[in-house]
Amino acid sequence: MDRDTRLKRLRFRAWHRGTKEADLMIGGFFDRHGATWDAAQLDWFEALLEEQDVDIMAWAIGTQDVPVRWQGPMMTDLKQLNFVPIAR
Repeated sequence: MDRDTRLKRLRFRAWHRGTKEADLMIGGFFDRHGATWDAAQLDWFEALLEEQDVDIMAWAIGTQDVPVRWQGPMMTDLKQLNFVPIAR
């Protein structure tokens, strides 16, 4: 699969998680960073999408410890949450 097709597929999966909160967090993360990711980072994100939304969200907001498998710079970026739009 070429890169553009893969990015479109990942964007769709990131934005169609099942809850608005998960869509905003995971989809927003993808929109902010996905275009700059290399193949290994895309692999990481694609694997992360197989996890349960409640787990991903808990890791991102710090209510659950991040499993060793997911620790690293990508999770650090996800935990910033500076890509989630907040209405004021």
